[in-house]
Amino acid sequence: MRPKFLITMIFSLFIVGSVFAQSHKVKGEVRSDINEGIPFASIILSQVSDSSLVKATTTDGNGGFALNGIPDGEYFLSVTYVGFRRYNSRPVMVQGSDITMEPVIMESESVNLEAVTVVAEKPLIEVLADKTVFNVENAGGTAGLTGFELLRRSPGVIVDNNDNVILEGKSGVQMWIDGKPSVLTGDDLVQYLRSIQASDIESIEIITQPSSKYDAQGTGGIINIKLKRDKRYGTNGSASLGMGYWEFLKGNSSISLNNRTRKTNTYFTYSNRLGKTFNDMNFRQQIQDQVYFEDSDTEREFENHNLKAGLDIFVSPKSTLGFIVTGNYSNNNSHNISSTVIEADSEDATSALLRAQSIDDSQSDNAYFNANYQFEDTLGHKINIDIDAGIYNSDRVADQPNQYYNLDESELLSEFIYQMRTPLEINIYSAKLDYEQDLFGGKLGLGFKGSQVHTVNSFGFYEEIEGDLVFRADQSNDFDYTEEVIAGYVNYSYRKDKMSYQFGLRAENTHSEGELFSAQQVDDSLVVRDYLNWFPSGGITYQMNDKNSFGLNYSRRINRPNYESLNPFQYRLNELGFRQGNPFLQPNYTHNIRVSHTYNYRLTTSLTYTYVEDYFAQVTDTLPSGQTFGDLQPSFIQQRNVADEEVLSLSLSFPFDVNKWWSVYISATGYNTSYTSIDPKFNPLSQSTFNFFAQNSFKLPNDWKFEVSGWYNSRSIWGGTFVTEPLGSLDLALQRKFFDKKLSASFSITDVLYTNPWTAAGEFNNLPITGGGQWESRQLRLNLSYNFGNPELKGARKRKTATEEERSRIQ
Repeated sequence: MRPKFLITMIFSLFIVGSVFAQSHKVKGEVRSDINEGIPFASIILSQVSDSSLVKATTTDGNGGFALNGIPDGEYFLSVTYVGFRRYNSRPVMVQGSDITMEPVIMESESVNLEAVTVVAEKPLIEVLADKTVFNVENAGGTAGLTGFELLRRSPGVIVDNNDNVILEGKSGVQMWIDGKPSVLTGDDLVQYLRSIQASDIESIEIITQPSSKYDAQGTGGIINIKLKRDKRYGTNGSASLGMGYWEFLKGNSSISLNNRTRKTNTYFTYSNRLGKTFNDMNFRQQIQDQVYFEDSDTEREFENHNLKAGLDIFVSPKSTLGFIVTGNYSNNNSHNISSTVIEADSEDATSALLRAQSIDDSQSDNAYFNANYQFEDTLGHKINIDIDAGIYNSDRVADQPNQYYNLDESELLSEFIYQMRTPLEINIYSAKLDYEQDLFGGKLGLGFKGSQVHTVNSFGFYEEIEGDLVFRADQSNDFDYTEEVIAGYVNYSYRKDKMSYQFGLRAENTHSEGELFSAQQVDDSLVVRDYLNWFPSGGITYQMNDKNSFGLNYSRRINRPNYESLNPFQYRLNELGFRQGNPFLQPNYTHNIRVSHTYNYRLTTSLTYTYVEDYFAQVTDTLPSGQTFGDLQPSFIQQRNVADEEVLSLSLSFPFDVNKWWSVYISATGYNTSYTSIDPKFNPLSQSTFNFFAQNSFKLPNDWKFEVSGWYNSRSIWGGTFVTEPLGSLDLALQRKFFDKKLSASFSITDVLYTNPWTAAGEFNNLPITGGGQWESRQLRLNLSYNFGNPELKGARKRKTATEEERSRIQ
């Protein structure tokens, strides 16, 4: 993206704004004396002549307000909010045209905290027009959980047996951290989410219908994990310590510090998590004349460290400059023991028993830097600029001894021992500009983005021969992948009377190159792609009355394969199975149409139709004829564009208060998923599924809080090829606060009934597979957290609903 072009566009936008920006209303904003917007402040417009009330409202989550339908006359404005002195403006004349008032700056006043106690708590679940927000910090049963475990407890979210995230029946969900797309994908992303503690998470935002302002990547929507940031004056902090146990012991701890002045805000967080867990699976598959029964038990030791530091500089009342540095280090060691019984189904087939192990030692570290500039004035102009750079490194070494016996294990038939070394490096660079302004009574948004991702993968295969590891160049290779995305969007929203309109168009040009370097001659070792896509989006909302609103939305999106899926390495799981990427995997495209109804700003019902072209399903296939291990036929797992997907879903969500001490949130989704294909190897599937989530919170005397939550998922399709049986979870939690609510103690048990183990069955290319598995889903957890600092320091800005600015997409 050329700098001259950017400067020209920004300059042109300001000219357009100065000529056309008109507000058909009296509007303004309310800010604190440290330049933070004050949400939910009371606004009263009165006549100067007799002080009679003309109109009243409250500020939005950013401190802005608007008063419509004001006749000509002379008025004054009054603003009130707890903790601030009352504000009365000078007389304001409205004559024929609408005005934008100067920012209202509220002055703090001293409050005797012994005399006045203000209790303001966000609801556990917020159902908004564009997203559902799970306020993790208000859920007592989340202490000691990881970010990945929280996803299983989030409304409408399912996690399958391969740790894929499914939202309202759709895969291709994009994971974001603090409003930024995660660079990590596949297993690397899962491990990172497992390293984040629930105590470090403020909320999880579930966005099912992103507008054109968001990157088009992600056919299943966006899940944004917002980490905590303290917004109070002075120096404050918190520390936590927790443990969990069922089969193995786990521990976690964290500390956060924050210092805020009128000109700067500095913050620092550190957390760690370590322990041990397990994962057991079993599979049965038949390949030609042989039946394979595999039992696999894995124990994994983990150690994770997360670090985040940031600085915000309040340059002026209109602009803020910010810097963030984040880092993560993980050390994971796993030991897998598998036993595969191979039974002959004919006289010509071989029967045997394979005893295999996989001893993995994996380390990863990453560091990311972000610089951000925000500008916002009272005329409706907003500018947001983000520049990001980061590096991710991982190194994995796996030793795999394989021993073949006869069925009664009285004779060792053969033995193969090998080692795999798979270092990986990812470099990321991106820049993003967003601009907004009022235009023709509505709001115009424009944006540009450029990003580059470069991955360097190596695969070294070593075979043990007479006690020595020998490098096998014929089975080793390197893979380099580079992806560049240039994007731009335009979005316009407008409201008139009871109707609201939003339309947008996004263009993304993608250039990618993947090259395989191998000692063997490989066809199509260089795969180059260059494609331009257009992604329209739009929505119409009709506010019938104060309690009923209807919405219609459409969007087209793309789901590009993750890096692991493109890597052509054959990573062995054991002697008879391996996982292989597909460098020829094409993106798939999704059309979403959603009709919704909201009653009383609480009960939301939506009907959604989704069509996915070139869905990439996870298939299990066999090698071509002749490529066998002796008399045995190995199988491999790979993603392929083999089907089209259709999903029709009906969702209902309803948060409500039974009384002052009992609050409930219910979310239910029923959907039908079908997969069709012209590939004769693919077995068409269709399945109706019901998903239910409920959370009950009870406020008990003496600062006790009790929670009962649970979810249930009926039979459903995983990965386009597997049908899983029903599963669910029931969780209990008890929480108590001490020492003037500075110390919080919580005790919880997850999956009380142990209904989280799974079973599934699938078929591809006449290869039937059945299987099941379990993990340490049931756990007892104890967690302590302590807040320290000056308790009389006032919160600078508490947003009940805040819209994250779009950041760069790195994929």
